[in-house]
Amino acid sequence: MPESILNIRKVVTPEFIFGVGAINLVGQYAINLASRKTMIVTDNGVISAGWVKYVTDSLQENNIPYVIYSDISPNPSEKEVMLGAQLYQEENCNSLIAIGGGSPIDCAKGIGIVSSNQGNVLDFEGVDNIQYPIPPLICLPTTAGSSADVSQFTIINDQNRKVKIAIVSKAVVPDIALIDPTTLTTMDNHLTACTGMDALTHAIEAYVSNASSSITDLYALEAVRLITNNLLKTIVKPDDLELRGRMMLGSLYAGLAFSNAILGAVHAMAHSLGGYLDLPHGECNAILLSHVIDYNYQACPEKYCKIGEAMGLNLGGYSLLDKKNLLIDKINQLNKSVGVNKNLSQLGVTRTDIPLLASNALNDACLTTNPRDASQRDLEVIYEQAL
Repeated sequence: MPESILNIRKVVTPEFIFGVGAINLVGQYAINLASRKTMIVTDNGVISAGWVKYVTDSLQENNIPYVIYSDISPNPSEKEVMLGAQLYQEENCNSLIAIGGGSPIDCAKGIGIVSSNQGNVLDFEGVDNIQYPIPPLICLPTTAGSSADVSQFTIINDQNRKVKIAIVSKAVVPDIALIDPTTLTTMDNHLTACTGMDALTHAIEAYVSNASSSITDLYALEAVRLITNNLLKTIVKPDDLELRGRMMLGSLYAGLAFSNAILGAVHAMAHSLGGYLDLPHGECNAILLSHVIDYNYQACPEKYCKIGEAMGLNLGGYSLLDKKNLLIDKINQLNKSVGVNKNLSQLGVTRTDIPLLASNALNDACLTTNPRDASQRDLEVIYEQAL
């Protein structure tokens, strides 16, 4: 039975500004948030692309001192967070600006958690374990994928356990996201493809989540439409700002959906892969997505049919099995068309890795909202199918 729209729901979103030129507003918002001295959290790729200079120029125009922390890997680790928090304290900062993809933004959130709550960032794993608010945080995303700039998620790599942990709390929702599609124009095709498939996975998992609502469903389905219709076009025409804008909007919608509906088995399994073998998150999602849909389909076939229709499929007159296969084919074709068509074996995963990968995924917070319960063996089978 469909959920009643009258059921009570909490929706958490930051203030955000979307559009060309949003990046230039960072200095003014730093003033609005009473920044005395701010830490810019980024990575060397974003610095090389020239986007950090926009931030520093804006801060200088508004007479706000800053320090840059950029020693961040694609899967930000506990060590990187703790070193950043130490620098934040030493430099007497009182606000954070994160510019980049999910890695710098998650690292900035982690630095904020530690700065306000002390302890180790790994102590806050799970849901609603943060006691004190983090310092003011401004986010400027440079990929159309992670949506960390609008979400209540922080993903940190625990290198000792070789697993990514999820910290979920409204305390890490940024104060403002300045979402400027121009920043996407320096992304290469592979990064565009991987982050786009990450955003598509966010939308699909949010839509079928057992914590979804009429509000998140609205954002999730529109994200599916935008991403499906524009990802390949964007790769063909990477300098087309209108196409980049549609992808950024799709990522934003997907983020608003999953931040409030949470995710599912794809992300639980991708977090396990990324933590254990240091693999690209978006690519892991893309590889796992169709296999998880195959597993989940029986739990909510009507919802998956809606996803198929949002992806442009005409599913009238087909059996449920045929509808499932058509959806899976569509996703596999999209992966192939944008160049994300490896399997897990090609990324270095072996059968001997699978029991541990499944065990770690089983403990991931994202699995809680998967539409179908999954056992250790269920997850092992999905990994095996993706080899």
